Amino acid sequence: MTEDTSHPIIRSSTPLRTFDNLGEVAAVATFPDRQRLVTSSKDGMLRVWDLKNGVMLKEMDGHGEAMVDMALSRDGRLIASSDDRGHVIAWHGDTGRLLTRAFRAHSEICSLDFSPDGATLATSSSDWTTKLWSTATCGYYGGGSVNCVRYSLSGELLAIATSRYGIEIWNPATKCRIAKLELDAMSLVWTPDGSRLLSGGDIIREWDLSTWKQVGDIWKGHTSHPWKFAVNCNGTVLASPTTDNHVRLWRLSDWRTIAIFRHSDSPCCVTFSMDGKHILIGGNDKKISEWVVPAHAWPEDAPNDQATHQAQDCNTEAQGCNTKARDSDTKAQAFDTDAQGFEIKACFRP
Repeated sequence: MTEDTSHPIIRSSTPLRTFDNLGEVAAVATFPDRQRLVTSSKDGMLRVWDLKNGVMLKEMDGHGEAMVDMALSRDGRLIASSDDRGHVIAWHGDTGRLLTRAFRAHSEICSLDFSPDGATLATSSSDWTTKLWSTATCGYYGGGSVNCVRYSLSGELLAIATSRYGIEIWNPATKCRIAKLELDAMSLVWTPDGSRLLSGGDIIREWDLSTWKQVGDIWKGHTSHPWKFAVNCNGTVLASPTTDNHVRLWRLSDWRTIAIFRHSDSPCCVTFSMDGKHILIGGNDKKISEWVVPAHAWPEDAPNDQATHQAQDCNTEAQGCNTKARDSDTKAQAFDTDAQGFEIKACFRP
């Protein structure tokens, strides 16, 4: 694939700014209020940051073990974190208060994701299972390693990536498998319009949901495996970090690389800002770095006067930017502070 000469690839090793996270960054997400960033770290801590001035607002300590992944609900009211011993903790997104004690969900957790309404948490594990947990009752609905789970924006589909059985698409309401893609994958992300699924293993591929067939050619450019994708909220740009210390930005319309950012160490996670003008990268160097997205890739409706450091909930790792916060009395928030864990609703095994 030739380089777009009208917009040559931007290569940069100097971020706009960095946050000193104190521990190696395992996951990063931005709140829908556009003012805060949350990170989970391998020192067992969650940290919430002020995006405007870079000040740490609070630290939450509940695991005592290295964290593996984190999910933020789309209204920003719930945070779920997991550690390397398979435990999950739920937190109040605004206050940082513990909503559950640490409960053992699996032998080892690889990935977390909330349903769009925040009523269900999906967890995947190296024990070959994907479990759905009710966040309303704090208690379970009711195999290679499951590497990643991702809800579609509508919540009607759940994609599961495994190391042996390929990619499986499930209807979480009926608990029926809809499709199976014979390709191992480590990372998944849906486009916001729900029309496409992107998968990453040794390479990046795009899938059409109407046919479940691969779209176009494989994406070329990475020299190591892409990990933990993010898509901007209008579905035009993909960010993919890899273990070679680089994060690539891809234009989804033609699968071209438009920028390459070099983080100071292996990047583990990435998210976009609300206005689509910046990305935030977390890595093993215990830092979060902020970078400017090339102007020609900004969303057409991006406001010009919006604050520079506003950001979205991108557990997209890909969430929609138009999701409105739920009322405070929503049943998904009905937690007992002494709750032992979520109730399991379903368990999927490839």
